[in-house]
Amino acid sequence: MATTNDLKNGMTLDIDGQLWTVVEFQHVKPGKGPAFVRTKLKQVLTGKVVDKTFNAGVKVEIAILEKREMNFLYKEGEDFVFMDNKTFDQMNISAAVVGEASKYMLENTEAIVAINENNPLYIELPASVVLTITYTEPGLQGDRSSGGTKPATVETGIEIQVPLFIKQDEKVLVDTRDGSYQGRAN
Repeated sequence: MATTNDLKNGMTLDIDGQLWTVVEFQHVKPGKGPAFVRTKLKQVLTGKVVDKTFNAGVKVEIAILEKREMNFLYKEGEDFVFMDNKTFDQMNISAAVVGEASKYMLENTEAIVAINENNPLYIELPASVVLTITYTEPGLQGDRSSGGTKPATVETGIEIQVPLFIKQDEKVLVDTRDGSYQGRAN
């Protein structure tokens, strides 16, 4: 247990059985009346953001989130199997928890898994990953490095937009937040 005076950005709270992350907070001391804390909270599982006001000094329950560096090994049915990089323990994580991250994961992809009471909550991937183009139309004579884009399918099966000069079997950097092309990989 902590009080609202101990709040920090990124802290995870357990409010009415749901996990919320503090996005931002502000201590307010008005001229009249008691002080209070204005917060913006993001629900861990759904991503919903709400504004909530607490009276100063009110006790809040802090949830312990453990973030482990893990390696994606393989897919088993609907589950994804991850291995802890330190203990080498394996953990099955459901497709619902992995979510959109599955579009950018290959075997041996490094990820951070957030865990609360031995339950995986979400997966954090690096900002960009290297993927190989498995299919794209060949560029036309006169294509320049600046200008248009064309669709390309990468090895995970998703389709991204790449510049016209990119060819099949090239390795490219793909942003894991929005699926955009970042550049050629070295």
